[in-house]
Amino acid sequence: MTTTPNATVDVRTIVPRERHPLIFSTFKQLSAGHWLELINDHDPKPLYYQFQAEMPGQFDWAYLQEGPDVWRVSIAKRAAATHSPCCGSCGG
Repeated sequence: MTTTPNATVDVRTIVPRERHPLIFSTFKQLSAGHWLELINDHDPKPLYYQFQAEMPGQFDWAYLQEGPDVWRVSIAKRAAATHSPCCGSCGG
């Protein structure tokens, strides 16, 4: 991961109902290995749980700053896992 985010989403002035859709939309536009910086006025832990439910295994989450007035989070898009149709147990 580079030290500079590929996108920054500051939701402090965004209407609450529009925050999560904006964050998910921005995340989906990222290429694998890229990351966005989320800036928020509270701990975005509910968003983390939503990411876990909707995009399991597709992101990495790291706090860059933890309050009390500003929270900054790195949300990185993982490379897509490649799954073989065969589990390998048959030797095929």
